[in-house]
Formats: sequence, structure tokens, C-alpha cells
Amino acid sequence: MKHIEPQLLERVNKWLTPAFDQETQNQIKHLIANNTKDLNESFYKDLEFGTGGMRGIMGVGTNRINKYTLGKNTQGLSNYMKSQFPSEQLKVAIAYDCRHNSKSLAKVVADVFSANGIQVYLFEDLRPTPELSFAVKHLNCHCGIVLTASHNPPEYNGYKVYWQDGGQLVPPQDAEIISEINRLDYSEIKFEANNAHIEYIGQAVDTVFIDKSVKNGSFDTSAEARADLNVVFTSLHGTSITAVPETLKRAGYTNVQIVEEQREPNGDFPTVESPNPEEPEALKMAMALAQQTDGDIVIGTDPDCDRLGVVVRNLENELVILNGNQTMLLMTDFLLKQWKKSGRINGKQFVGSTIVSTPMMSVLAKAYGVDCKIGLTGFKWIAKMIKDFPELDFIGGGEESFGFMVGDFVRDKDAVTSTLLACEIAAQAKAKGITMYQALIDLYVEHGLYKERLISLTKKGIEGAQEIKQMMIDARENPLQCVNGAKVVSIEDYQLSIKKDLVSGKEQTIDIPKSNVLIYYTEDGSKIALRPSGTEPKIKFYISVNTTLDNVSAFKATEQKLEDRIDAILKDMKLT
Repeated sequence: MKHIEPQLLERVNKWLTPAFDQETQNQIKHLIANNTKDLNESFYKDLEFGTGGMRGIMGVGTNRINKYTLGKNTQGLSNYMKSQFPSEQLKVAIAYDCRHNSKSLAKVVADVFSANGIQVYLFEDLRPTPELSFAVKHLNCHCGIVLTASHNPPEYNGYKVYWQDGGQLVPPQDAEIISEINRLDYSEIKFEANNAHIEYIGQAVDTVFIDKSVKNGSFDTSAEARADLNVVFTSLHGTSITAVPETLKRAGYTNVQIVEEQREPNGDFPTVESPNPEEPEALKMAMALAQQTDGDIVIGTDPDCDRLGVVVRNLENELVILNGNQTMLLMTDFLLKQWKKSGRINGKQFVGSTIVSTPMMSVLAKAYGVDCKIGLTGFKWIAKMIKDFPELDFIGGGEESFGFMVGDFVRDKDAVTSTLLACEIAAQAKAKGITMYQALIDLYVEHGLYKERLISLTKKGIEGAQEIKQMMIDARENPLQCVNGAKVVSIEDYQLSIKKDLVSGKEQTIDIPKSNVLIYYTEDGSKIALRPSGTEPKIKFYISVNTTLDNVSAFKATEQKLEDRIDAILKDMKLT
């Protein structure tokens, strides 16, 4: 046997006991004999909950997604729910996506819940994540689970936990549940199913969910305008195929072309390098179809159908991809217009955004007389806003990473309703003789032109994680004084919960939960944010710059000036 560190060997040996099946033990023995690097990667730590639940590479070990790590999560969650709701019949809903092993892992999770006497509603086949969020409230469940790794590569899977309100876990429940899981030994997991407690669900919930999606995403668009919009849609081999086409059909969109090569759910995502609509390459086939058929709008969703990429025609009639900030601004402005038109804005409404999204969201909200609440990255924080401010009406909210939530019937980002909303915006714009792109430029003329760019550096494995950690330490110990010739005037450190004004020297407390994020603001209005990803081995840099825009004809030249400024910032920070 090759040399293995004693601490690692102790962790590995626990998995070579009768609590683990023979197949698992054989795989571990193979790693011991042949691949100590993979053995180390698989066992050096426990897989952790991040911004979007728990995600990881599938395989054996404590740092991998498998029946034992998910079983332990589920057993800990079962114990926690029993302590929180001691006199109630506990109920959970479980959904899963198109990934390899999602269906079998969902059944493992259902088995463990049922073995603990908990009533399980298990979707009969793959479903979008937002439908799970909806089902938790619709079926009066205490919690919900979805097996998904969103847009991560094919070797990943994951486990998201939702609470009674349909939103993902937030403090204090998250820390309490993690503590309960960490106290458990793998031998305490109850894997033997009680099938009397497992009920399969499907079409009945689908019907209500899609009807609600149509109701929430439809806004006074004429039947003629809907029929006239030429929509190209791709599910990127994911779950949205089960809900989006039917939602559009029921809403009256009859001219919808689906990218057939990407229709079939497939965990290998064979036609794309990454099933992430944030990546331009992922939308390539859909854009080609739109070129052939003169499509007005292209929409692509990620594997679990909570993010959407939107492609529209620019002023030269060319297809261009909107970034997440631009889509969010268009959707938010459209919703605010609808609320204003119907006389529902009275100062008791809010929209939601995140600390790394465009500052223009706050500018937009102020113009309509509504509040813009800013939270940490991740839609669980926007869902928490709804819970924390029951006296306010939630209009909608989004984040730069291609996610949006329309109203309060689902408490997570929702590409089903958001796809319909995007079509409503495009159809109404086309009926007026303009495109969504023109509508976006009109917003910039009215409120200022904001331009954002995201740079992600991938750092895989143990060494990569250490490198990312060191980069954040260096940024804190040696903060930027000047960026591209502009002085840094304030710094927000969300790990220390401190905002420091570098001009006056004053400090104030940031009143949102701690997170490993640093944000610099410069004297010329630029904003630079740094954060390690909570779901991928990446460190992310978010750049935002802005200026005034006098008129539509000045857009291209003004936009180029901002692009040049971002290029200069990245060069100055040695990120290019």
C-alpha cells in the first residue's frame, strides 16, 4: 500500500466497516492501491453546504456525492425536523433533475425519510427545481429536497434543502441542521424504506404549477402579439422540457420552435461543453435556429430550470445575448410598469437583488417609489426578504447569474415563469415596433448606462481551494488603494461585516449575514467585487461601471467607452 497520511487513513478506514456496502469498500480499496491523489480528494474533508445547497463530484468518500453523504444529510434533517415539529406528521417533497444517478439518489433520500416515519411526496420523474419549491407550499410540507447540480459539469450532483415557506435553508436552520448532521455516525442512517410513507406525485402538481406560472407571468399582452412572436427555446438537455413548452402554449404563444437536438434530457449534455446559459456557447444551436427561422427571441434554461439565458435582436437586427443584469433590469422595469399601471404601488412594495448584481436595480426601484432590498448572493436570501418583511408586497427580484423570480408563488429563481415573462416583454415590444434591446437602451437613457462584466478563475482540487483562500487573504491584508487611476473611496468586507469610508475614515456595520465577499467602490463610480463561488471551484470578480447616456444614437460609442474602462480595470488588477 502506498503511503497515506495517518489522519486521512483514519477517515478512509471508517468507510471500510460493515456500515458501508461491499461495492463502496471495493472502490475505496482500488483508490488506496492505485490512486492516492483521488483518495485524498475524496476524503480530505466533508462536503459542505454552499450558496446553493451541497454540490460535489459523484463518487465514494466524505467529499463526494453518494448514497452515504446524502443519507447522512437526510438522517440529520429527519432528526432535526422531529425536534422542531414534535407533535406533527412530518411531510417532505422530493424532486430531481436529469443528471446521472439523480433518480436513484432521490429514491435513497425518500427511503431514509420514510424509514424515519416521514411522509414523502416523490416526483415520479425529473422536474424543474422551481416546481419543487412550489410543491413544498402547495402540499403543506415541512421541507423539500431537490437532487441537482444546476449547471455544473456532468460529473457533479447535489442536494438542495427547502423549508416550509418554499425557500432554501437560511440561518439559523442551516447551521442547526449541519450541526445535527455532523453529530451523526454513518451507522445511524436508516436506509430501510417504509413504502407506506412514499407517495409518487406528478401530473396533478404539474397542472397547478403551470397554471400558476401562466397567471403570474402573463400581463395584458394581446393574443395577436403573442401569436406574432417567433420564439426559439432550448432546454439544454434539462428538466425545463417538462414545463416550459406547456406554459408558453397555455399562455397563447403558438409560434415556439424547440431545438430538437437538445430536447431529450441527458446528464452527459452531449451537444454543449457546459449546460450553463451564462456561457455563450451553450446557446449557439438555438441562435443558429433563430437565424434560419427569423426568430425574435431565444431562451435557454439550465438543467434544473432555475436560470435562463435570453437572446434578442439589437438595433442592427443581429442576435445578441443579454447578460443576467440586463435581463433582470428589463424584467424588473416591466413588472414595475405593470404594478404602476394598475395603481398598486403605494410605497409598500419592494424588489430584491444581490450585492454583486448591478447597482442600477436600486436606481430603477427608486424611480418607481419602491424599496430595493439587497442581499447576499443566492436566491435563498431574496426568499428570506419576503419572510422578513411580510408587511411589504414582493414584486420580483433577480441576480446577475441569470436568475429571476416573479412574485411570491415560488420562492426560488424560476426559469419557467421568467421565460413566459421574457416573452411577454418581447411580444409587447414587437407590437410597438421595437425590440427588447431598444427597450433596454431606453432604460439606460432614462436612468444611466450601467455596464457589468464577470471574470471567473477556476482553481480545482485541494491546491485550488487553498489558492482561492490565499487570494482572499491577500485582498484583505493588502486592499486596493487605486483602480485604473481612480481612488478607492470605500470598502465593504462582508466577512468582517464592516463598511469603511476611506475618505472620512468612518466605519459602519453591515447588517446582513457574514460572507466571504469584498467590494471596492472608486471615486469614478466603479464597483469591483471579489468572492469565491459557493458551488464551483472558482473565484469571481464582478466589475460594474456607469455613466450617463444622452440618447439612443450615442449608445454604441458610450457603451464602448465603458467596455474600455472595464478592460483597463482588469489590466490594472492583472486579471487579463
